[in-house]
Amino acid sequence: MVYLTRREHFNGAHRLFNPDWTEEQNDEVFGKCANKNWHGHNFDVFVTVKGEPNPDTGFIMNAHELAKIMKREIVERLDHKNFNMDVPELKGVLPSTENVVKQIWKWIAPHITTCQLHCIKLVETENIYVEYYGETS
Repeated sequence: MVYLTRREHFNGAHRLFNPDWTEEQNDEVFGKCANKNWHGHNFDVFVTVKGEPNPDTGFIMNAHELAKIMKREIVERLDHKNFNMDVPELKGVLPSTENVVKQIWKWIAPHITTCQLHCIKLVETENIYVEYYGETS
């Protein structure tokens, strides 16, 4: 099995806030991330696919095609956006990095056809990232 990973970058803002909680509860759980005026991150997203190389190309997937998919399905949807307000699929969802990476999977998965989507890694800061391997039954 061969794994291929591509990285893209985008900037986004969000507010972590549970409307069912008091301001104090939100501040206690989310701290600065509950800021009423939002806060932003410089995200890196890594998409890893896996499969066996095609004997005609040597590729499990053309990396240029993966780049096009990532730019269209991730960067164009999230770059310089407020995740709480500007991303329809995240309306009504607490836009934690964990929930954002799950949405990215939903956008990307239908477009990975020549191999298998293995993992999406979403880096929020140099110290925090999440990895998602899809739903397991």
